[in-house]
Amino acid sequence: MIAPILKGLLLGLILSISIGPVIFAILKQSLTNGKNAGYAFVAGVSSSDITLLFICNVFTSFFALVLSHKAIIAMCGAGFLLLMGLYTLLFKKITLETGFDEKEMVMRKRDYIKSYMSGFLMNTLNPSVFLFWFAWTAAIDATASDTNNPVSYKLIVFGTCLGFVLVSDLAKVMLAGALRPKLTEKTMIWINRVSAIIILIFSAALFYSAIRYY
Repeated sequence: MIAPILKGLLLGLILSISIGPVIFAILKQSLTNGKNAGYAFVAGVSSSDITLLFICNVFTSFFALVLSHKAIIAMCGAGFLLLMGLYTLLFKKITLETGFDEKEMVMRKRDYIKSYMSGFLMNTLNPSVFLFWFAWTAAIDATASDTNNPVSYKLIVFGTCLGFVLVSDLAKVMLAGALRPKLTEKTMIWINRVSAIIILIFSAALFYSAIRYY
């Protein structure tokens, strides 16, 4: 019970500190349109994560049925994580967005819907988010197959992860004014490096597990 919770928390931590357009969009929505607009945007992002996670689980389950080889699934997941970690560590460019307008605008119901859809589409149409979920779904699916109840194991891992990310994003909305000045280029570079190293460690661990399956 403790192991899947810890994995979910660590996975959520990786996703929540990953530097991408979503974190700036959350801050921008909160600072320019108010906290409620920020919450609507976060709800859209969370809905997108749930949708993508469901799709990725369907794909990995299908691959598991067709291939019937845990090692191949584990290798695929480890390979995705390795590429993601190397890209994040060596090639990902860190850009500091400027020009936040801290004057809040008057929001109507349709504006909140627009904020929600902006969050949903920005997250869904980002290829790196889909690759993130696909890689981790394959990785967790491979490790869950060794447990007594794989479905329950995956539900705990991903449920904990999504809950952590949601709480983290809500905190970003509430602390938008304080967080924005602290997101310097140097800070972002170090956060990016830590995230990449954690991903590479998971990749190595998954490769080791895949070798044991043979």
